[in-house]
Amino acid sequence: MKTNPGPLAGLRVLEFASIGPGPHCAMLLADMGADVVRIEREGGNGWPNPVADRGRSVLVLDIRSEAGRARCLELAEQADVLIEGFRPGVMERLGLGPEVLRARNPRLVYGRMTGWGQTGPLAKTAGHDINYIALTGALAAIGGREGGAIPPLNLVGDFGGGSMFLAFGIMTALWERERSGQGQVVDAAIVDGVSSLMSFFAGSSLDLSRERNLLGGAAPHYRCYRCADGREIAIGPLEPQFQRELLDRIDAPEHLYVGVEDPGNWAAHAQCLAELFASRTQAEWCALLEGSDACFAPVLALNEASQHAHLQARGVYQELEGRLQVAPAPRLSRTPGQARPSRRLEADAPVWAPVTECQPG
Repeated sequence: MKTNPGPLAGLRVLEFASIGPGPHCAMLLADMGADVVRIEREGGNGWPNPVADRGRSVLVLDIRSEAGRARCLELAEQADVLIEGFRPGVMERLGLGPEVLRARNPRLVYGRMTGWGQTGPLAKTAGHDINYIALTGALAAIGGREGGAIPPLNLVGDFGGGSMFLAFGIMTALWERERSGQGQVVDAAIVDGVSSLMSFFAGSSLDLSRERNLLGGAAPHYRCYRCADGREIAIGPLEPQFQRELLDRIDAPEHLYVGVEDPGNWAAHAQCLAELFASRTQAEWCALLEGSDACFAPVLALNEASQHAHLQARGVYQELEGRLQVAPAPRLSRTPGQARPSRRLEADAPVWAPVTECQPG
């Protein structure tokens, strides 16, 4: 396999194994060429993931032992970035907290990934994605008119508000280090990240109540519909010209063109559209609407997504060691990222590859 160095080639990342957002952030950095070394306990973390765990060198250590801690201290002295996802205070009790490590390596960017953050009354309590997005106002806005709120997998909290903000924080700290020569601690809390994601809604006039939430499934022109074969399609023509495109193509009755923005009409319009979309199969609607400005897409299962012509044309999925994996994102024109397999190291094996100077040209 031809390898590309990637834009983060030479960046040394020490990752302490965790679940969810920490591994995903480390994967993002590894895909872009960072040299990621994961410290893992014997038997792993109980959540093996051949996609999110790719691109590392894995070192099995008992970090509670004197020898394990000494090895971690040695590696942290050579690292640019550290990623950990324990509860606040755990790394300090192990003698591996940021004050100790940054005293030995002042350039270290110490990334801390938690749900509640390092401070606050909930900081040391257990929680999961659903709890974090509940507290921030995100979960309340997601769901139908009837029933409870619906958790959107753990995309919004763990990954949207978690790993992506941790990666962003790490890169901003690295950029600042170029001027100051000093690392710093990145306190990446999911509640902080999701609150930032919600800033669009906090600053808009959108009504987030379930009955009037334009983007939450209440509007008839921004929701999913079941087809004749039991499969679903998604439509989202928010703008008038796109609404007309959809209605013209599906040969909609005249009354659907009127009062689209009035929530008082939404229930009746949705019922009419549901009956209309139920008259054909998903494949028939794809043939009619895909590729138009009707803001249309079929609702695909994850194992179907890689087979869609658009994702195939863009190479969104690639094969790595016999397994289909999502390609690195975003795409860089000159120094693109690359998915790489992981490798296991012996406890006393050399870890970091030599750093080479970048050559101009």
